Amino acid sequence: MRTESDAEGQARIKAFLEGLQALGWIEGRNLQVDYRWGAGSTDLIQTYAAQLVRLAPELIVGNSTAVIDALRRETNSIPLIFVLVNDPVGNGFITSYARPGGNITGFTFLEVSLIGKWLELLKQIAPGTQRAALLFNPDLTPYLEEFLRTSEPMQRSTAISLLREPVHNLAEVERVMTEVTREPGGSLILPSDPFIVSNLRAIARSAEQFKVPAITIYRQYVVDGGLMSYGPDTPDIFRRSASYVDRILKGEKPADLPAQAPSIYNFVINLHAAKTLGMELPPTLLSLADEVIE
Repeated sequence: MRTESDAEGQARIKAFLEGLQALGWIEGRNLQVDYRWGAGSTDLIQTYAAQLVRLAPELIVGNSTAVIDALRRETNSIPLIFVLVNDPVGNGFITSYARPGGNITGFTFLEVSLIGKWLELLKQIAPGTQRAALLFNPDLTPYLEEFLRTSEPMQRSTAISLLREPVHNLAEVERVMTEVTREPGGSLILPSDPFIVSNLRAIARSAEQFKVPAITIYRQYVVDGGLMSYGPDTPDIFRRSASYVDRILKGEKPADLPAQAPSIYNFVINLHAAKTLGMELPPTLLSLADEVIE
């Protein structure tokens, strides 16, 4: 997870506990939950994965691809439920969506088609967009390399070049923003990545400073002052994941529970950020928004 004081992280926990309560599981009464917050750090994630496995719980819920990757290296017997994981088959977590086949199953997040949607929305809000720098931490989300290759037809259809930009810290994020804004037509894409989600507010401030349009999968980025987001409803995914906790605690096996894709997507725009960037938002684009932040 992100950090304990983070609003998005707390919203996810709240939705998860609400889902459990609806199924009769009350934390502190008939259920004990131990939390660990990885804060986008590979070292912390690995340390906490080992700690949790040593506790020998009945199951572990892991948020993010990097977390599940760390947990599976520690156990092949404790049931693992992933939440907001990307490409679980390609990453070797499960055999197939319909029949996961091992001790892991859960709920996915990023799909390749989202990249095409982000490019389309960038083109609508900033018609002069020619380049989009996709920021990601290769230590945490190496699978995004394959996503970039798979998205080439989408790049051609929007006439936007998608640039691979690995970053490990905020100084590198600012370097990318400097490069992207040297010439007109630059923009940013912020995919699902533990480093990105742990630094949304700082990235939003940098994007405002450099006056670069950006889109992300995370609604919280827009709440923190960023331009726009399009992606799955994360609290909804956490709420749904409670059903698999319930079923496993009642005796079902992860191998028999199909992995599930997101079911609700939200498009959010921040009007203040658009004004700061000097953008005139098309009425057709505003009409598509599920939420408009003033």
